[in-house]
Amino acid sequence: MINGIGIDLIETERVGDKIAKETGFREYIFSAAEITFCESKANKTEHYAARFAGKEAFLKAMGTGLGGGFTLSEIEILPDSAGKPELYFMGSTAEAIEEKGKFKFHITLTHLKNIACAMVVIEKI
Repeated sequence: MINGIGIDLIETERVGDKIAKETGFREYIFSAAEITFCESKANKTEHYAARFAGKEAFLKAMGTGLGGGFTLSEIEILPDSAGKPELYFMGSTAEAIEEKGKFKFHITLTHLKNIACAMVVIEKI
């Protein structure tokens, strides 16, 4: 049964500006593994922006926003062995999700030079 759907769209330049100007922004939003992944890419700003959109889409799909006990850097979006993006949760965020029930998460990311988009579908199992 579908429990929630979320979508987010963001200009890559906005994320790039934040990463370039603000100390600590990357660490507040992204996990260490996400930072390593994005920094390894030629167009790293697009990859950061897609993950930022993914986190926003996740929060919308959960229907709680950040008030649901979630920490952005504990929501991790990394590719599986085939390159498909997957959502992973750590720390208090993982605990908050577990308290809400059992779910299966589906995420898709897309990005161009100027824009990134993500969609999350949550199934209650």
